[in-house]
Amino acid sequence: MNDSAIFDAHTGREVGTHTLFAQTMGYVAATTGLFALGAYLGRNLSDGWGWVFYILSFVCLIAMRFAVRSSASSAVVLLFGFGVLMGLATGPTVAYYASTNPEVVWQSAGATALFMAGLGAAGYGTRRDLSALARVCFWALLGLIIFGIVTIFVQMPNGSLIYAILGLLIFAGLTMADFQRLRARDDVASAPLLAASIFLDALNVFLFFLQIFNRRD
Repeated sequence: MNDSAIFDAHTGREVGTHTLFAQTMGYVAATTGLFALGAYLGRNLSDGWGWVFYILSFVCLIAMRFAVRSSASSAVVLLFGFGVLMGLATGPTVAYYASTNPEVVWQSAGATALFMAGLGAAGYGTRRDLSALARVCFWALLGLIIFGIVTIFVQMPNGSLIYAILGLLIFAGLTMADFQRLRARDDVASAPLLAASIFLDALNVFLFFLQIFNRRD
Protein backbone atom coordinates (compact mmCIF):
# COMPACT_ATOMS: atom_id res chain seq x y z
CA MET A 1 0.00 0.00 0.00
CA ASN A 2 1.53 3.34 -1.00
CA ASP A 3 1.31 6.66 0.87
CA SER A 4 -1.55 8.02 -1.22
CA ALA A 5 -3.61 4.86 -0.58
CA ILE A 6 -3.00 5.19 3.16
CA PHE A 7 -4.05 8.82 2.93
CA ASP A 8 -7.40 7.70 1.58
CA ALA A 9 -7.74 5.49 4.66
CA HIS A 10 -7.43 8.60 6.91
CA THR A 11 -3.81 8.31 8.08
CA GLY A 12 -1.87 8.58 4.85
CA ARG A 13 -1.23 12.32 5.06
CA GLU A 14 0.61 11.92 8.33
CA VAL A 15 2.59 8.89 7.19
CA GLY A 16 3.42 10.46 3.82
CA THR A 17 4.52 13.71 5.43
CA HIS A 18 6.75 11.91 7.93
CA THR A 19 8.29 9.88 5.12
CA LEU A 20 8.96 13.04 3.11
CA PHE A 21 10.46 14.77 6.15
CA ALA A 22 12.83 11.88 6.85
CA GLN A 23 13.83 11.59 3.19
CA THR A 24 14.37 15.33 2.78
CA MET A 25 16.44 15.76 5.93
CA GLY A 26 18.50 12.71 4.97
CA TYR A 27 19.25 14.39 1.65
CA VAL A 28 20.10 17.65 3.44
CA ALA A 29 22.56 15.82 5.70
CA ALA A 30 24.19 14.01 2.77
CA THR A 31 24.40 17.21 0.71
CA THR A 32 25.98 19.02 3.66
CA GLY A 33 28.57 16.28 4.00
CA LEU A 34 29.39 16.47 0.30
CA PHE A 35 29.57 20.25 0.58
CA ALA A 36 32.14 19.88 3.36
CA LEU A 37 34.14 17.47 1.18
CA GLY A 38 34.00 19.91 -1.75
CA ALA A 39 35.03 22.82 0.50
CA TYR A 40 38.06 20.84 1.67
CA LEU A 41 39.05 19.87 -1.87
CA GLY A 42 38.54 23.43 -3.12
CA ARG A 43 40.26 25.26 -0.28
CA ASN A 44 43.17 26.37 -2.48
CA LEU A 45 41.23 27.23 -5.62
CA SER A 46 41.47 30.68 -7.19
CA ASP A 47 38.52 33.07 -7.29
CA GLY A 48 38.12 32.38 -11.00
CA TRP A 49 37.59 28.68 -10.43
CA GLY A 50 35.22 29.52 -7.59
CA TRP A 51 32.94 31.39 -9.97
CA VAL A 52 33.09 28.52 -12.47
CA PHE A 53 31.91 26.09 -9.81
CA TYR A 54 29.20 28.51 -8.66
CA ILE A 55 27.82 28.60 -12.19
CA LEU A 56 28.03 24.80 -12.56
CA SER A 57 26.26 24.32 -9.23
CA PHE A 58 23.30 26.40 -10.33
CA VAL A 59 23.21 24.54 -13.65
CA CYS A 60 22.77 21.38 -11.54
CA LEU A 61 20.02 23.09 -9.55
CA ILE A 62 18.12 24.06 -12.69
CA ALA A 63 18.59 20.60 -14.21
CA MET A 64 17.27 19.07 -11.01
CA ARG A 65 13.93 20.84 -11.45
CA PHE A 66 13.44 19.05 -14.76
CA ALA A 67 14.89 15.72 -13.58
CA VAL A 68 12.43 15.47 -10.67
CA ARG A 69 9.57 15.05 -13.15
CA SER A 70 11.19 12.17 -15.01
CA SER A 71 13.79 10.43 -12.84
CA ALA A 72 14.03 10.57 -9.07
CA SER A 73 17.48 8.95 -9.07
CA SER A 74 18.82 11.56 -11.51
CA ALA A 75 17.46 14.33 -9.31
CA VAL A 76 19.29 12.88 -6.30
CA VAL A 77 22.55 12.61 -8.25
CA LEU A 78 22.19 16.24 -9.33
CA LEU A 79 21.46 17.27 -5.74
CA PHE A 80 24.63 15.61 -4.50
CA GLY A 81 26.61 17.10 -7.39
CA PHE A 82 25.18 20.48 -6.43
CA GLY A 83 26.47 20.01 -2.90
CA VAL A 84 30.00 19.14 -4.04
CA LEU A 85 30.12 22.02 -6.53
CA MET A 86 28.89 24.52 -3.95
CA GLY A 87 31.59 23.24 -1.61
CA LEU A 88 34.26 23.72 -4.27
CA ALA A 89 32.96 27.23 -4.98
CA THR A 90 32.82 28.22 -1.31
CA GLY A 91 35.97 26.39 -0.25
CA PRO A 92 38.37 29.36 -0.60
CA THR A 93 36.07 31.56 1.51
CA VAL A 94 35.77 29.00 4.30
CA ALA A 95 39.52 28.30 4.13
CA TYR A 96 40.23 32.03 4.53
CA TYR A 97 38.19 32.23 7.73
CA ALA A 98 39.63 28.93 8.97
CA SER A 99 43.19 30.17 8.50
CA THR A 100 42.69 33.64 9.99
CA ASN A 101 40.21 32.87 12.78
CA PRO A 102 39.22 29.18 12.96
CA GLU A 103 37.02 29.74 16.01
CA VAL A 104 34.68 31.82 13.86
CA VAL A 105 33.97 28.83 11.60
CA TRP A 106 32.87 26.66 14.53
CA GLN A 107 30.83 29.47 16.05
CA SER A 108 29.09 30.05 12.74
CA ALA A 109 28.40 26.33 12.25
CA GLY A 110 26.88 26.09 15.74
CA ALA A 111 24.81 29.24 15.29
CA THR A 112 23.57 27.96 11.93
CA ALA A 113 22.48 24.65 13.46
CA LEU A 114 20.54 26.47 16.20
CA PHE A 115 19.06 28.94 13.69
CA MET A 116 17.85 26.19 11.35
CA ALA A 117 16.52 24.03 14.19
CA GLY A 118 14.60 26.91 15.80
CA LEU A 119 13.20 28.53 12.66
CA GLY A 120 12.61 25.16 11.01
CA ALA A 121 10.58 23.95 13.99
CA ALA A 122 8.61 27.21 14.02
CA GLY A 123 7.81 26.94 10.31
CA TYR A 124 6.98 23.25 10.50
CA GLY A 125 4.71 23.70 13.49
CA THR A 126 2.83 26.88 12.64
CA ARG A 127 -0.68 26.69 11.24
CA ARG A 128 -0.49 30.16 9.69
CA ASP A 129 -0.01 30.20 5.92
CA LEU A 130 3.51 31.49 5.25
CA SER A 131 3.25 31.72 1.46
CA ALA A 132 2.84 35.51 1.62
CA LEU A 133 5.92 35.75 3.85
CA ALA A 134 7.87 33.66 1.34
CA ARG A 135 6.95 36.08 -1.47
CA VAL A 136 7.97 39.09 0.60
CA CYS A 137 11.28 37.44 1.50
CA PHE A 138 11.94 36.57 -2.14
CA TRP A 139 11.62 40.20 -3.21
CA ALA A 140 13.59 41.30 -0.16
CA LEU A 141 16.34 38.89 -1.21
CA LEU A 142 16.50 40.51 -4.64
CA GLY A 143 16.77 43.89 -2.91
CA LEU A 144 19.56 42.54 -0.69
CA ILE A 145 21.49 41.38 -3.74
CA ILE A 146 21.23 44.88 -5.23
CA PHE A 147 22.29 46.37 -1.89
CA GLY A 148 25.31 44.04 -1.84
CA ILE A 149 26.34 45.12 -5.33
CA VAL A 150 26.02 48.80 -4.34
CA THR A 151 28.26 48.30 -1.29
CA ILE A 152 30.99 46.95 -3.57
CA PHE A 153 31.25 50.33 -5.30
CA VAL A 154 30.06 52.69 -2.57
CA GLN A 155 31.70 52.85 0.84
CA MET A 156 29.01 52.54 3.51
CA PRO A 157 29.67 52.51 7.27
CA ASN A 158 28.97 49.01 8.62
CA GLY A 159 27.68 48.02 5.18
CA SER A 160 28.78 44.37 5.48
CA LEU A 161 27.25 44.05 8.95
CA ILE A 162 23.94 45.52 7.78
CA TYR A 163 24.02 43.19 4.78
CA ALA A 164 24.56 40.13 6.98
CA ILE A 165 21.87 41.04 9.52
CA LEU A 166 19.31 41.75 6.79
CA GLY A 167 20.27 38.46 5.16
CA LEU A 168 19.61 36.55 8.38
CA LEU A 169 16.19 38.19 8.72
CA ILE A 170 15.29 37.30 5.14
CA PHE A 171 16.45 33.70 5.46
CA ALA A 172 14.61 33.36 8.76
CA GLY A 173 11.41 33.86 6.77
CA LEU A 174 12.52 31.63 3.90
CA THR A 175 13.56 28.85 6.28
CA MET A 176 10.17 28.90 8.01
CA ALA A 177 8.38 28.86 4.65
CA ASP A 178 10.49 25.95 3.36
CA PHE A 179 9.80 23.84 6.43
CA GLN A 180 6.10 24.61 6.16
CA ARG A 181 6.22 23.40 2.55
CA LEU A 182 7.88 20.25 3.86
CA ARG A 183 4.96 19.64 6.23
CA ALA A 184 2.30 20.53 3.66
CA ARG A 185 3.46 18.01 1.06
CA ASP A 186 3.46 14.23 1.06
CA ASP A 187 5.02 13.54 -2.35
CA VAL A 188 8.39 11.90 -1.70
CA ALA A 189 9.47 12.73 -5.27
CA SER A 190 9.74 16.40 -4.24
CA ALA A 191 12.34 15.59 -1.56
CA PRO A 192 15.46 16.51 -3.63
CA LEU A 193 14.12 19.98 -4.46
CA LEU A 194 13.02 20.63 -0.88
CA ALA A 195 16.42 19.43 0.35
CA ALA A 196 18.22 21.77 -2.06
CA SER A 197 16.14 24.71 -0.85
CA ILE A 198 16.75 23.96 2.84
CA PHE A 199 20.44 23.35 2.18
CA LEU A 200 20.72 26.75 0.47
CA ASP A 201 18.97 28.38 3.43
CA ALA A 202 21.52 26.84 5.80
CA LEU A 203 24.49 27.70 3.58
CA ASN A 204 23.52 31.36 3.29
CA VAL A 205 22.86 31.59 7.03
CA PHE A 206 26.30 30.07 7.68
CA LEU A 207 28.00 32.63 5.42
CA PHE A 208 26.13 35.51 7.07
CA PHE A 209 27.20 34.31 10.51
CA LEU A 210 30.79 34.10 9.30
CA GLN A 211 30.66 37.80 8.43
CA ILE A 212 29.07 38.76 11.74
CA PHE A 213 31.30 36.70 14.03
CA ASN A 214 34.47 37.59 12.16
CA ARG A 215 33.63 41.28 12.47
CA ARG A 216 32.89 40.90 16.15
CA ASP A 217 36.24 39.24 16.79
